[in-house]
Amino acid sequence: MTVPTTMRALEQSSLSGPRDMRLITDAPVPRPGRGEVLIRVTAAGVNFADVSKAHGTFRDGPRPPYVAGFEAAGEVVAAGEAVTVPRPGDRVVGVGAGAFAEYMLLPAAAAVPVPPGWTEQEALGLVVNWPTALAALTLGGLTAGQVVLIPAAAGGTGQAAVRMAKHYGATVIATASPGKHETVRALGADHVLDSLGGDLAAEVAELTGGRGADLVLESSGGATFAASLAAAKRVTGRVVVYGLAGGEAPITNWELVYTHQIHLIGLNIGVLIRAAPQMFGELMGELSALTAAGVLTPTPPTAYALADGPKALTELEARSTVGKLALLP
Repeated sequence: MTVPTTMRALEQSSLSGPRDMRLITDAPVPRPGRGEVLIRVTAAGVNFADVSKAHGTFRDGPRPPYVAGFEAAGEVVAAGEAVTVPRPGDRVVGVGAGAFAEYMLLPAAAAVPVPPGWTEQEALGLVVNWPTALAALTLGGLTAGQVVLIPAAAGGTGQAAVRMAKHYGATVIATASPGKHETVRALGADHVLDSLGGDLAAEVAELTGGRGADLVLESSGGATFAASLAAAKRVTGRVVVYGLAGGEAPITNWELVYTHQIHLIGLNIGVLIRAAPQMFGELMGELSALTAAGVLTPTPPTAYALADGPKALTELEARSTVGKLALLP
């Protein structure tokens, strides 16, 4: 396959948010170095981390101008030195820099094959949303018969968490805005609460006979963070924090002693991959088993044209979307 020297890409030009993301037509096509492969991007995943990077709130995030995006699936078109697999022509999904473009580099060792029978769009999430959901459930020590609270359950990671938690025998209490309740119920959630109103801790207490949730998967942050902590069972309840879509939410040692007597666990999937590669390998093995068993099934994302990337990120930031989002170059 002939690879061009320039390509279309979405460039983030400021730290003022997705509104300053623009389509360029002369971005240089990168060349694979040692241990890297170049893929022709078929579909790029849209994640809240892309929004955080565009606002400059992602720790150690890129400085503008930069080609945005980090998750993509596509066909390998070239390989760097010392790469034996994947080979040109293979379909893979992975994480790297500059996914919102026609071509992207991936570390060869971390390029995951697209499962047979799946499209590249359906494979988005295999290396970001699904491992994050499984890691949160694993670090949270979920066991059969326990109650798990999953806020933002209609998103890509939330949907995967609902499916897996039910598979592992948990009672799932989910939150979502009213227009998304049926989507979440269809995934198997036992109870769906309104994320836009009500007293979350009181509602969870009522559903659990006053005990609270054994495990809370917290990704919202901001004003809802305290409500998630209050919804956890006293003393033995665990809260896994894996996102901060609503902004930073501090907690003090005084609050942990006198207000929220819970186990607080932080999760960043990128750090987990680097600091605990064996654990990440085990998570990916479990995901393969869940996929083979039909627990996790391919689901087409909501797709946008590459040029509509700013619109997709703005809608994600406004929490008006459902499930996984993709950009199509």
